[in-house]
Amino acid sequence: MGRLAPRPLLLALLSLALCRGRVVRVPTGTLVRVVGTELVIPCNVSDYDGPSEQNFDWSFSSLGSSFVELASTWEVGFPAQLYQERLQRGEILLRRTANDAVELHIKNVQPSDQGHYKCSTPSTDATVQGNYEDTVQVKVLADSLHVGPSARPPPSLSLREGEPFELRCTAASASPLHTHLALLWELHRGPARRNVLALTHEGRFHPGLGYEQRYHSGDVRLDTVGSDAYRLSVSRALSADQGSYRCIVSEWIAEQGNWQEIQEKAVEVATVVIQPTVLRAAVPKNVSVAEGKELDLTCNITTDRADDVRPEVTWSFSRTPDSTLPGSRVLARLDRDSLVHSSPHIALSHVDARSYHLLVRDVSKENSGYYFCHVSLWAPGHNRSWHKVAEAVSSPAGVGVTWLEPDYQVYLNASKVPGFADDPTELACRVVDTKSGEANVRFTVSWYYRMNRRSDDVVTSELLAVMDGDWTLKYGDRSKQRAQDGDFIFSKEHTDTFNFRIQRTTEEDRGNYYCVVSAWTKQRNNSWVKSKDVFSKPVNIFWALEDSVLVVKARQPKPFFAAGNTFEMTCKVSSKNIKSPRYSVLITAEKPVGDLSSPNETKYIISLDQDSVVKLENWTDASRVDGVVLEKVQEDEFRYRMYQTQVSDAGLYRCMVTAWSPVRGSLWREAATSLSNPIEIDFQTSDDMAFDVSWFAVHSFGLDKAPVLLSSLDRKGIVTTSRRDWKSDLSLERVSVLEFLLQVHGSEDQDFGNYYCSVTPWVKSPTGSWQKEAEIHSKPVFITVKMDVLNAFKYPLLIGVGLSTVIGLLSCLIGYCSSHWCCKKEVQETRRERRRLMSMEMD
Repeated sequence: MGRLAPRPLLLALLSLALCRGRVVRVPTGTLVRVVGTELVIPCNVSDYDGPSEQNFDWSFSSLGSSFVELASTWEVGFPAQLYQERLQRGEILLRRTANDAVELHIKNVQPSDQGHYKCSTPSTDATVQGNYEDTVQVKVLADSLHVGPSARPPPSLSLREGEPFELRCTAASASPLHTHLALLWELHRGPARRNVLALTHEGRFHPGLGYEQRYHSGDVRLDTVGSDAYRLSVSRALSADQGSYRCIVSEWIAEQGNWQEIQEKAVEVATVVIQPTVLRAAVPKNVSVAEGKELDLTCNITTDRADDVRPEVTWSFSRTPDSTLPGSRVLARLDRDSLVHSSPHIALSHVDARSYHLLVRDVSKENSGYYFCHVSLWAPGHNRSWHKVAEAVSSPAGVGVTWLEPDYQVYLNASKVPGFADDPTELACRVVDTKSGEANVRFTVSWYYRMNRRSDDVVTSELLAVMDGDWTLKYGDRSKQRAQDGDFIFSKEHTDTFNFRIQRTTEEDRGNYYCVVSAWTKQRNNSWVKSKDVFSKPVNIFWALEDSVLVVKARQPKPFFAAGNTFEMTCKVSSKNIKSPRYSVLITAEKPVGDLSSPNETKYIISLDQDSVVKLENWTDASRVDGVVLEKVQEDEFRYRMYQTQVSDAGLYRCMVTAWSPVRGSLWREAATSLSNPIEIDFQTSDDMAFDVSWFAVHSFGLDKAPVLLSSLDRKGIVTTSRRDWKSDLSLERVSVLEFLLQVHGSEDQDFGNYYCSVTPWVKSPTGSWQKEAEIHSKPVFITVKMDVLNAFKYPLLIGVGLSTVIGLLSCLIGYCSSHWCCKKEVQETRRERRRLMSMEMD
């Protein structure tokens, strides 16, 4: 076979790549293989930074001969003729494991393959750094390992669980070199394989996964018999030991301190079949027993084992015929040492070799259900250990306990029916027509509520309270909080009477109520089991709802008064459909805000709550802390007084009354709120009242600057105007009794801003002296000043137009004179020249 390209040409192409120093490595020492096995020699390059994949050449030299080309990763025609046929058959191949690593595989090694193998890489470096080849020696030994079973063909062993068995295989080697043998017992069960026990080439035992405990206990052993036999011993066979057993022997040699596996052989030894142990447990299907009697059940065991196995019997109970479901519980157990584990009322006895009895004394309703007999067979193992060889569960034995069900009736009646909200409600649930002599029966009650709905609506009942067999009361979600607050009371008056009381019935409590009386039967362990429930007929708690009505009327005993006098107002309250009302009163005042387009401002003056506690609301006049009084005259009448009235007290006064109904003792519920008619305080000015009026201005868009006093007028009519730095003028005059006018004449830009006035009332007392009251400020009014552009620029515009006209005419006159007298020139031309389009001088 010819080469693809000349070798020097390829080396020249590869020399274009730059590489750093490299080191070619093959395994150190001598590789030993046996004829017929496979030889694998890895070769790799370290410190390689060249092309993506490094190329390798392999050469071979027998002892004392030169190297011959064997294989190459990049040149097809590289091998010698002797090896090209083996390469084509696939006996020799190269397998790349990485960009800088390759493996040489020789299948079915022959004695002629013994020698030296050299791995080299083509050199493309300008300077040689490191080594580009490495050599390893291979020795080929004759196959001298013999492995065989104890019998051929492999036998099939049929065993019972718990019986012992042994397996043997032979292994020997006649190698001229010092070799070691390793042996492994392997179990095959279909496609699955398990290592049982191994003896390494260093003479150490290694149990397989799952065999550690059995190996340490001596149940599984590996022994040598003679010079070439290896025995696997199992003292107690388990069901997991079934399958085909193989003996795998490998031969190892030590070269320069390293162990090499030179060959491996395996042989089928035997097939082990574990016969299952026959075990059955039978119990009676259906049993009926009267309450208080004894229950006797028998479990019969059937098995084919006659050796020293020991049974373990367990009786269990379940409410369902499936023993695997949750809820099954163990009643009694007889262990393999014949020790019984049970409760005082349950006994388990061993009647004969294959029968076990369960005895339950003083049965009750709770003993009704299904009983199971669970049997396990245990066989002794090595070192006093035990292992389970069989297990069986009987079919369920259905047991029914008959008892006399309590017979009684339940009646529910309302001893107190509410006719109004907050009235009490009381229900009595009675047990009647009970049979005498039932000392082992007690009664408990459960209370339920169902809302009134239309007949076509689905209504669910809500649990209010439930009582257990030990008379422990548990509340439902609806009644838990109200019961803790004492609004719901559940009681037991007599052995046959249960009461439920609602201290204050609300509208949400209207509906149907019914009780359920449960009969509980005492068991032998002094516990109580519910045996029967009887429902009462429902009782409807209902009353017609009417809207609450609250009317408040205010009146003024003294309709006319002057400033400084006492203002008095009484409020009379009447109500309907409100039970046991208490009233809280709030005095409000509607004060004008100054802007006629804005609504009046409502202020809260003083209040009196339902417990007659007085509180000042927005009354902030420090000098008149005691100036207002609110008191309760009668249960439905209240009186408000305001002493030393001032002009600032003018407005509409009302009584806001709220009716409260008692809820849950000291708590109150708001039933209705109403507002009275207004009573007006209006001061009519007369000679007994005068005012000081002052006008202020804040020359800014906001009120962030200090106000400036513009003008003032005192109560005697004297006007004082502040000096100003601009041309506008101010005037302040009294237009009417309660109206004062400020005028700005010739307003300018500086006059913009916020303007407001302050008024100080003076009231003449009965003794003739004048009394000064609190100063009152108005809301600010923002004033803007607009400029008259036409009047501002009229005279400057006329002057400018006149001057512009005069200067223009004068300029025209000067130009005309200059052109006629100062710049005139005479030019004489012939007739010929006039006929030309342009004179020569112009040309």
